[in-house]
Amino acid sequence: MIEVSDLTYTYPKAHGPALRGLGFRIERGEIFGFLGPSGAGKSTTQKILIGLLRGYAGRACVMGREVGAWGSDYYERVGVAFELPNHFMKLTARENLRYFAALYRGQTRRPADLLAQVGLEGDADTPVAQFSKGMRVRLNLARALIHSPDLLFLDEPTSGLDPVNSQRVKELIRAEQAAGRTIFLTTHNMAIADDLCDRVAFIAEGKIAAIDAPRALKLRYGAPTVRVEYAGEQGAEQRDFPLEGLGACAAFTELLRTHAVQTIHSQEASLEQIFIRVTGRSLQWDA
Repeated sequence: MIEVSDLTYTYPKAHGPALRGLGFRIERGEIFGFLGPSGAGKSTTQKILIGLLRGYAGRACVMGREVGAWGSDYYERVGVAFELPNHFMKLTARENLRYFAALYRGQTRRPADLLAQVGLEGDADTPVAQFSKGMRVRLNLARALIHSPDLLFLDEPTSGLDPVNSQRVKELIRAEQAAGRTIFLTTHNMAIADDLCDRVAFIAEGKIAAIDAPRALKLRYGAPTVRVEYAGEQGAEQRDFPLEGLGACAAFTELLRTHAVQTIHSQEASLEQIFIRVTGRSLQWDA
């Protein structure tokens, strides 16, 4: 669905390139996470792929065609939900969706159905100016889906959402994938990426440091140990054991037999820990 090679971009009057030879491939039907802090190059890459930035070097091919070779028909096949929603504030949620639906030549979804999917059915006829940030974010996602695009670009799709609506949005994203859509997701939220993405790319300072499935990254960079927390003589205590040969480890089985075990966890690294280890950068870094 997307194929990028040696992609480089420098903003006018910038001291250096924002992107430095990126290369990656996204398969049809995949949820692909592009992860990094602000200023790392996530938004620049997304803007190139949706046709907002020209003048790049290298190759950026979407659905078998260079981005620059697409015409207006490109936007019949892609949907975009930016992190900062942009709506007609005096119009209601329903009126916003009706307006944007009218811009497309093909068949579009019913606004009422989309509003129900994002939990805004009760606010369909409320002016968007009265919406909270989280409500505007959910309306933004509904707008991106109005024409049932083949490819969906999502920028921080759960930003500003409470846990209930964050889960609702994640379920909707999974449903869109199940319907055959490809999703390019940019975020600095590693928990969202871990939960949703088939593969992730770590980007820092305009370069990709690693690409793989979240589980594969955790296995590669995690410690092959098991940590047991138990009630000891001094209160809560913990002890680590090698994962290899754990079933034959006498000390491990003795601990289970003689102590009140509270938790047992494998010591896999989190995506955030792996990102810091691979890139040397914190997710809070801002260029």
